[in-house]
Amino acid sequence: MGIDYSQLHDPNAEYTMRELSAETMGVAAKRGGGRDVEITDIQTTMVDGNFPWTLVRVYTDAGIVGTGEAYWGAGVSELVERMKPFLQGENPLDIDRLTEHMVQKMSGEGSLAGVTVTAISGIEIALHDLAGKILEVPAYQLLGGKYRDEMRVYCDCHTEEEADPIACADEAERVVDELGYDALKFDLDVPSGHEKDRANRHLRDVEIEHKASIVEAVTEAVGHRADVAFDCHWTFSAGSAKRLAERLEEYSVWWLEDPVPPENHDVQREVTQSTTTPITVGENVYRKHGQRRLLEGQAVDIIAPDLPKVGGMRETRKIADLADMYYVPVAMHNVASPVATMAAAHVGAAIPNSLAVEYHSYELGWWDDLVEETVIEEGYIDIPEEPGLGVTLDLDAVEEHLVDGAELFD
Repeated sequence: MGIDYSQLHDPNAEYTMRELSAETMGVAAKRGGGRDVEITDIQTTMVDGNFPWTLVRVYTDAGIVGTGEAYWGAGVSELVERMKPFLQGENPLDIDRLTEHMVQKMSGEGSLAGVTVTAISGIEIALHDLAGKILEVPAYQLLGGKYRDEMRVYCDCHTEEEADPIACADEAERVVDELGYDALKFDLDVPSGHEKDRANRHLRDVEIEHKASIVEAVTEAVGHRADVAFDCHWTFSAGSAKRLAERLEEYSVWWLEDPVPPENHDVQREVTQSTTTPITVGENVYRKHGQRRLLEGQAVDIIAPDLPKVGGMRETRKIADLADMYYVPVAMHNVASPVATMAAAHVGAAIPNSLAVEYHSYELGWWDDLVEETVIEEGYIDIPEEPGLGVTLDLDAVEEHLVDGAELFD
């Protein structure tokens, strides 16, 4: 049976994605193993999740489509559209060259950091999905193979009373007992009711004790059943961060995340080296060049790049390789849909120093409806053996949850 490739863009087409993938990959194999395939189009749409997820699709003349995701941010779709002419007619297997090409061509738009890197990341992830489908290998194989068959997931937890230690402890027990996670994270940049002036970033002793009470309640509630990290969201002064980290040394803290603002890496190093509490940083630093100073200065105990924000899958792999030179593990920050979450799992499987991937949407009941496959089961992701990322968008679910004004892929 021949395939009408025009139907690939039609969510109501008679062919299933699995039927299409089998035959279209066979077409690619006949066309020089994929070296004759050309990119024809790139499209985006935006899903209204607990963050606005920008999904990216790269189309080819062989009928094979790759799906990626960019970190949320205003202007991402416009930047992807701006880059389309740089990629049309190119071979999608040349991921490194095409990514570097985008960085160079978008230098005027600020491709060292920020939303331009985010847009590049979304395309880069889609290229990995596409290349895996063309070559008929899972995405982790494009990164050198895998160290593990499943990826640990840590659940970012919230309660209606985030400042209440008992409420946090109760939620920790629920997530462990009912949802099956053995890794959690809670926020510490919550009001204690004792603040005098939050703008100065200073923590008074009574505020530090309140935060310590949250840590004590949560870590005691889940005991040895789960690792627990705590996020500060770049809130405190250097001195306050040091005092807080020292106060938490007696508890079993997996890590303390982003205790000081992200710009000054010298201060970050001082905070990290002042305490035995593990310090995690990295989600607001772009590309391997940005992460380099944190690692070379030994300013971080655990590095936390955000894959659809930092530059994509290969860029995250390069950051992990640099971190491994300093014996630093990687815990990927992640607030994404199932698409970029699975991309992070593939990278996590392919690097030796991977700790876990974040999951930020456990309160969103339809998160896993966006793809046909099950992604997270009892706190772990089984690494797919299907070509590419191994997830298939449910276009009906995507359309149901579009951001107002967004349009579904053609």
